[in-house]
Amino acid sequence: MRPIDPLGAGGPPAQPDLNLLRTFLAVYRSGSFTAAAQLLGLSQPTVTVQIRSLERQTRRQLFERLPRGVAPTAVADDLAARVAAPLDALAEATGHGEREAARADPVHLAGPAELLSTRALPALAPLVTEGVRLRVAMGLTEPLLDELRAGRHDLVISTTRPRGRTLSAVPLTDEEFVLVAAPAWADRVAERLAADGPAALHDVPLITYAEDLPIVRRYWRHVFGRRLNCRAAVSVPDLRAVLALVTAGAGFSVLPRYLCAADLASGALVPLHAPEDAPINTGFLVQRPGTSDNPHVTLVRDRLLEAARTW
Repeated sequence: MRPIDPLGAGGPPAQPDLNLLRTFLAVYRSGSFTAAAQLLGLSQPTVTVQIRSLERQTRRQLFERLPRGVAPTAVADDLAARVAAPLDALAEATGHGEREAARADPVHLAGPAELLSTRALPALAPLVTEGVRLRVAMGLTEPLLDELRAGRHDLVISTTRPRGRTLSAVPLTDEEFVLVAAPAWADRVAERLAADGPAALHDVPLITYAEDLPIVRRYWRHVFGRRLNCRAAVSVPDLRAVLALVTAGAGFSVLPRYLCAADLASGALVPLHAPEDAPINTGFLVQRPGTSDNPHVTLVRDRLLEAARTW
């Protein structure tokens, strides 16, 4: 490989050690010193020292340090464009390259269909473009946690904190639930709801996620302090379908705010009630501790935790 001049024109050609360039490329692709260390089998302090050494050699800042991870500078973008192909070719030829995406196993991720589709998977798109492979399963929390214990998944987004000590769980995101209907229904029941409470909704079709009405029953207990005495007009096991029906004017429901935020903002849906203390459910990111040597599991985990701060 011909010498690389990270300074470009105007300075003597610099020839950084290949190990420094490999470390630089791992940090550039993974977005953090910690993730790069895991990819390379190094300690995080070693990666930090190597990047600082490369920055001293190039006399340019390569990465902007962020609260979580790093962002490449324009100098880093240029350097990566020039060294990536030669380093990848060298690694392939010698068989001594770092454990990159093409060689790592897929990450098996599971969770609720709605949260995966609207939040988690879009947040992981940058990792996919960098070569991380995903195998995604969707379903209810308890069966997915059982499958996680059996080794079928690497990570599960759970709507409850798992019991016992066989699984490790960290809080991921809070879901606030909202009582909603289309504007036509809201106009008909708003005044009665304010005056009579939830009895005003008895004649409005209820659209729900499950026949036993778990989300709606919890809202009634938490907000109105009473049991729900109502049966579903439509039961469909996908909150996105519930949202579509309610937006189309079929009736009312209780939905997580993240799922219907755009429709609330556009006016396609109207909140029927604004309690001071809305019910909230905490979702958790769960894995079996110490069971995976796939570095991309940690990449996916860290990216989800970082992205969830903005959900």
